[in-house]
Amino acid sequence: MFILNQKDSIANHFLAELRDVSVQKDRMRFRKNLERLGEILAYEISKSLPYSIREIEGPFGKTNSNLLSEQPVIISVLRAAVPFYQGIINFFDRADSGFIGAYRNESQENGAPVTISLNYMAAPDITDKTVILVDPMLATGKSFIKSMQHLLSNGSPRQVEIVSAIAAPEGVAFIDENLEIPHRIWTGALDEKLNTQSYIIPGLGDAGDLSFGPKI
Repeated sequence: MFILNQKDSIANHFLAELRDVSVQKDRMRFRKNLERLGEILAYEISKSLPYSIREIEGPFGKTNSNLLSEQPVIISVLRAAVPFYQGIINFFDRADSGFIGAYRNESQENGAPVTISLNYMAAPDITDKTVILVDPMLATGKSFIKSMQHLLSNGSPRQVEIVSAIAAPEGVAFIDENLEIPHRIWTGALDEKLNTQSYIIPGLGDAGDLSFGPKI
């Protein structure tokens, strides 16, 4: 598991602003900070992907470069992932993409287990591909698992890279226990726990609402 804030970097500034209630009022800055984190995590993920040597014809001669052997497939869990996904596809700019609409059933929160519903999926063939599954909040892990279950109708991936801005230990454990496909988890920060409503503590709140406004 890769945890970005375990080492000092400028990414900690972006994480701090995402959490700061005074900065959260600026939706454009909130979205931009998610995009920045997506770019940084995309760069870190890129180090783990396969490369091959290609000959490049330059203006004054030829040179060899190690370039990606193949592009990943990036799957965005709507709606909260949109700015975070934008940061990732900024770096993997030739990658195919897919989109899944997932939401938590709020009526389940009064002491009952939280359930996840999916109402939309548009995704390419993922057979033998590296899939980057993007959602800024890894809370219970149920949306990631349910998303992968639906994606398997489009083929069986070789590897899954699960990417979040902030994660909870319970969600990480749930994914490791329930996802049999080879996978790795990449996150900006691993927080303390989930509360009784299955929100990450300390977390940052509802990433979708902070990016785009409250739902009705």
